[in-house]
Amino acid sequence: MSNSWIFTQPISNTMNISSRTLYEATPCEKCDSAKDSIFCALSKLDLQELSHSKSFNTYKKGQVIFFERNHPLGLHCIYSGKVKIHKLGHDGKDQILRLAKKGQVIGYRALLSDDCYHASATALEDSTICFFPKATYQNLIVTNPLVISQIMRLLSSDLKSAEQKAMDLAQKNVHERIAETILMLKDFFGCEADGCTLNSKITRENIANIAGTTTETAIRTLSDLKKRKYIDLIGKKIKIINLQELIEIANLTD
Repeated sequence: MSNSWIFTQPISNTMNISSRTLYEATPCEKCDSAKDSIFCALSKLDLQELSHSKSFNTYKKGQVIFFERNHPLGLHCIYSGKVKIHKLGHDGKDQILRLAKKGQVIGYRALLSDDCYHASATALEDSTICFFPKATYQNLIVTNPLVISQIMRLLSSDLKSAEQKAMDLAQKNVHERIAETILMLKDFFGCEADGCTLNSKITRENIANIAGTTTETAIRTLSDLKKRKYIDLIGKKIKIINLQELIEIANLTD
């Protein structure tokens, strides 16, 4: 299948019309992310068929991909960039539920349950995301049992992570949660060439929203960890100086 020129998805789920860009869509069978996604079990022919209905969506850093309580029009799969899934609490405070990156799908549970989105998705950095219409996703589930198996595994993993996060919020103090957040960000973003500095400029607000605390408390806790020489703060970047101590502070069992 040859590459095709297409526009981004319908504008109802985007925040800024002017960001819509004409892009060349890489066929699914040639995408190096397919092997790490829910589509990994599909044959080359199935991936070619999947490409027929695919469009590309481009989002600038901070732009909303879909909004909480909107009804899904289809499935989003991250081609490049990173995304946060977040929800407003009753107090109006934003809570980051999870992060997603290249090869991962977002918004799939709302499609499975035929319900509205339970959270919003926002680009943490400039991102390019594939969009598959709802009918394509539903047909994929009906005709490919192996895809259903991959989705169930993903659902189970997300549920396990949500349960662990709820337990951490209930049982861990703020130092433990901030330390665990730093370690999670290390696994998610990776490190720079020095092997210690997180490969991302993440805001203190996002760190607080992941750890379930206020921005002010997150700033104080990060400063304390720096004072104790467990981490160093270089602008918006975090460098891990003492990994083992950070693991112990996070009170991780594994």
